[in-house]
Amino acid sequence: MSLASRRRRTSALIAVTLLSLLVGGCGGKGDGGAESTRSVNGLSYDLSPEQAGRIHADKVDAIAAQVPQAIRDRGTLVVTGTIGATPPLSFYATDDRTIVGSEVDLSILIGDILGLKVDRRNGDWAQNFVKIDSGEADLFVSNATVTEERKEKYDFATYRLDNIALEVPKDSTWTYQDRKSLAGKKIGVTSGTNQEQLLVAWNDQNVAEGLPKLELAYYQQPSDYYLALSSNRIDGYVGPNPSAQYHSATTGTKVLTTWSGAGDALQAEIAAMTRKDNGLIGVVQQAIQYAIDHGTYQKVLDRWGLGGEAVKQSRINPPGLPKKKG
Repeated sequence: MSLASRRRRTSALIAVTLLSLLVGGCGGKGDGGAESTRSVNGLSYDLSPEQAGRIHADKVDAIAAQVPQAIRDRGTLVVTGTIGATPPLSFYATDDRTIVGSEVDLSILIGDILGLKVDRRNGDWAQNFVKIDSGEADLFVSNATVTEERKEKYDFATYRLDNIALEVPKDSTWTYQDRKSLAGKKIGVTSGTNQEQLLVAWNDQNVAEGLPKLELAYYQQPSDYYLALSSNRIDGYVGPNPSAQYHSATTGTKVLTTWSGAGDALQAEIAAMTRKDNGLIGVVQQAIQYAIDHGTYQKVLDRWGLGGEAVKQSRINPPGLPKKKG
């Protein structure tokens, strides 16, 4: 088995395990004998590659006509996203190959409205930016936060509130009051994310005030930080609130606190991202807003338990997480 196949198998098993730990109703068997549906906290999740309950929309000619000609001629919208076992955002289905989740559903909904078939491609977090830079992918839909630094190279159309969470082991006894509570702790984070930027800024403030330094532990794969949490090798992990809440509900870890992805500066937002000025972001924003106005957007979020993070308006390049100082 190749390294890529082993990683897919590990990620798929983690996703299915997480989705299976709580007692609930279950459906038929998927590929390989895994349950194709599971219920968690009253919500039934479809783990199958077929995704029979996926939300679709009709093509909207007035919006589709504005898609750049090269993309219309191709007939596909190439969307890239982060791989990994991070339900309910994106994770491997029971066939160990197909990526499913809220981010995939939203991408397909946008494609429907634009009259385009979605060609989903996957990569590690940093690779996705390279795919957008090179033109290999048209759109990045994978829990990307709007930041002022990113806006210099990319355009954004928002589609969900960005909240992050501090997840700690189930037997953890420490409490969180403010950033000073992080002093001297070892906290896991994914490199290159707004979570890392926020933690670095808070650590700088703490150190400047004479408090112990915060140690950051970097993880790229969910399986690695889940293991670190369960074995108490880290005091906590800061990541997207949807996956943290889900992981906590299904494994017994604790979400100690949540913040806006921009900290105290503003309410951060998650957005679809394109290369700057490539002529696509306007039609993507219109597609998202059409889905919001006509109810299909809310159905996608509700399908994955994310209704509480819905936005009423998709915005192009709103104020984002402030630039790093220095």
